[in-house]
Amino acid sequence: MAGTKQYSPKERAIIALERKPPPPGLVPTFELEFQLTEELCGKEFYRARETWDSATPSERDRMIHHNADLYIEVAERLDHAIIMVVGPHTKEDIAATVNLIRKQVGERYLLICHGDATFAIPSGDEMEAMIVDFFENADETHDLAQKRVQQALERGRYLRDECGLDGLALCADYCFNTGPFLSPRMFGQFITPYLKELVTGYKEQGFYVIKHTDGNLM
Repeated sequence: MAGTKQYSPKERAIIALERKPPPPGLVPTFELEFQLTEELCGKEFYRARETWDSATPSERDRMIHHNADLYIEVAERLDHAIIMVVGPHTKEDIAATVNLIRKQVGERYLLICHGDATFAIPSGDEMEAMIVDFFENADETHDLAQKRVQQALERGRYLRDECGLDGLALCADYCFNTGPFLSPRMFGQFITPYLKELVTGYKEQGFYVIKHTDGNLM
């Protein structure tokens, strides 16, 4: 229709996140982590931690440029509204990637990355140690939870200042398919206050915040 405003993918994402009435057109979508770049684009996404850890500075720069191009190609081909920068990157790598994406496409997409600091379901031998700490070392566990939140907020300030990142996705998993890892009482003790502090802090820094968890929350 003549005169109808055309919304960018980023604008559509912001409208959804701010819970405003949706405009006509595509629903804003994205993936927390898209793992089929070779099948879709015929190009490898540099994800493995050992690949990044062993890379020389010039190799690292090349991989950052390659991944930035691939983020854009995937978003364009799948009509994503949000690009989530993932992988074993340092905060410096994330900032460099976001700046490269913006240099190529401006403000077309909402740009986010991982940003959780709350305790998630641990794996392997870590699970028993975490359970013991919850019961026998509660004070130390609270101190660790607080430290993790402060470190995450400091990282958030860096990303805001260095690349103008738009938001964070909080991806700590709290549940199995059969139900929560922690009881409601323990969740309220060790997760809720720190999740609240983290989200509040990110919002005060100007970020949009998306919370994700796998499993059955009901």
